Amino acid sequence: MEPYVIGLLGMVLMLAMIFLHVPIGVAMGLAGVLTFGLIRGSFGPALTLFGTETVGKVASMELAVVPLFLLMGAFATVGGLSSDLYRIAYALVGHMRGGLALATIGGCAGFGAVCGSSIATATTMTRVAMPEMNKRNYSERLSTGSIAAGGTLGMLIPPSIILVLYGVLTEQFVKTLFVAALIPGLMAVALYVLTIWLLVRRNPELGPPGEELPWAEVGRALANGWAAIVLMITVTGGIYAGIFSVNESAAVGAVMAFAIALLRGRLTLKTFWLALRDTAATTSMIYLMIIGASIFTYAVTLSGLPEIIVNGIRDTGLPGIWVVVLLMLMYIVLGSIFDTISSMVITIPFVFPLIVGYGFDPIWWGILTVMVIEIGMVTPPVGMNVFVMKAMLPKTTLRTIYAGVMPFLAADLVRLALVIAFPALTLVLVDFFALPR
Repeated sequence: MEPYVIGLLGMVLMLAMIFLHVPIGVAMGLAGVLTFGLIRGSFGPALTLFGTETVGKVASMELAVVPLFLLMGAFATVGGLSSDLYRIAYALVGHMRGGLALATIGGCAGFGAVCGSSIATATTMTRVAMPEMNKRNYSERLSTGSIAAGGTLGMLIPPSIILVLYGVLTEQFVKTLFVAALIPGLMAVALYVLTIWLLVRRNPELGPPGEELPWAEVGRALANGWAAIVLMITVTGGIYAGIFSVNESAAVGAVMAFAIALLRGRLTLKTFWLALRDTAATTSMIYLMIIGASIFTYAVTLSGLPEIIVNGIRDTGLPGIWVVVLLMLMYIVLGSIFDTISSMVITIPFVFPLIVGYGFDPIWWGILTVMVIEIGMVTPPVGMNVFVMKAMLPKTTLRTIYAGVMPFLAADLVRLALVIAFPALTLVLVDFFALPR
């Protein structure tokens, strides 16, 4: 049997195990070992992949960032930093029509820069923002839509865990990816703000204005939220300014978040243990998927299947931009079914060689991948952020949440089209700072 046929059968086996609810990391690892063993004609070397890839990933300094950022996000949640960021945003724009929705977007962007997780951002902001918007008679569609869409900002705005994983899997510099994500992240915030402004201008009853706070209250909100601002500036600013490496920034951020929670008296033995437990559980899941993806990628590359796919698509004469558009549609579908990390690790062995083969920049493609997967997180029929919110708001229908998300989804598609049409939006800062790529 030809090696590429074995590789194709290995891919089918992996997908079959995933649909049978075998954990994705396990499915990729088993399929990879079986593929490697059949190609080589011996399962002895294949089984050693479990050991070598596991040791390699556990010892990886690049992946060490993941548990540190997760721990920082867990301690930041315990310390109430999300509430602080929301109060600051509300104090500044809460008096405007749709001001609470604007504050939610601002709070999501700020907390996303601290925790790096979309689901964590959506979960936290649902607890913080939804009661306030209900209290002020906001439209349920606008409330849920702004939280679900704002939650996706946690994936793109650095530090982003999924960008770290993309960098590790494709051997790209994580700091370069963080810098490349800055302009698209700011574009996301700006387009969400524009969307809210257009919605409340068309129908002012969607988001009634709140009372305008005196400057003393605004100053008090800023003073109370100083810890969140300092943490955000230290973590992200330290990376961009070259003061910290990405690993050092993650470690400093975790220690600072721990100290803030401790000094505020919010860190009890129970909350400390829960933060460690949640971090360990998520880290284990991510490492398992990365190890499985590495084994599977190694085996599939050996089969020559990615090269055959690349050459086959190029021989069709299909322009590269159409390949990008088709892949974007694929990722939107995958993002609406799988979680973000799964969508990426399953497809990288085949998609990344195709993109590089067409001559596209891998940094630009990494930002596009994260953007389109985040769009999938709020896209029907599933959308992970939507279902997380539904679980937390049992009285709210899925129809309401999806209806609320649609205007923001349109804004996301506009941003995606702009970044595809103008790659410089992701690369201009990378080139300006002469970062490695």
